[in-house]
Amino acid sequence: MEGKTATSKPRTGLRVVLGAMLAYAGVSHVTVARQEFQAQVPKFVPLDPDFVVVASGIAEMTLGASLVFLARRRVPVGWLVALFFVAVFPGNLAQWLHARDGFGLDTDSKRFVRLFFQPALIAAVLWSTGAWRDRPRTLAQQTAATSK
Repeated sequence: MEGKTATSKPRTGLRVVLGAMLAYAGVSHVTVARQEFQAQVPKFVPLDPDFVVVASGIAEMTLGASLVFLARRRVPVGWLVALFFVAVFPGNLAQWLHARDGFGLDTDSKRFVRLFFQPALIAAVLWSTGAWRDRPRTLAQQTAATSK
């Protein structure tokens, strides 16, 4: 169903803004903010924190560019970005639980408030790409929708 249902200008605008922000964050992962991002790598991750930061930065650049440039594939891209945001949430949680400073998050309350932005990002990407609206329906739902 992807690409068949048009999206509104506000959805498209938000999708492009989210893509640009994600790509920018990815670039900063591998350049200027590399050490600060390492503070978010949970201790339970059995990989070198620098490797995790670089790999996630490359993923963010790729996903951000996909949000901007792959409009015809916006639904699967939206789901991938939402899953990525879910996957990196433990890093935000670890930063709060272990009181790690980074990006101006230098108090427990600031780090805690930040946790609520991840669900907002997930909702924004699902809305802006139409991923939730255009998700595959069950056969029963499709049959009921077509019989109305």
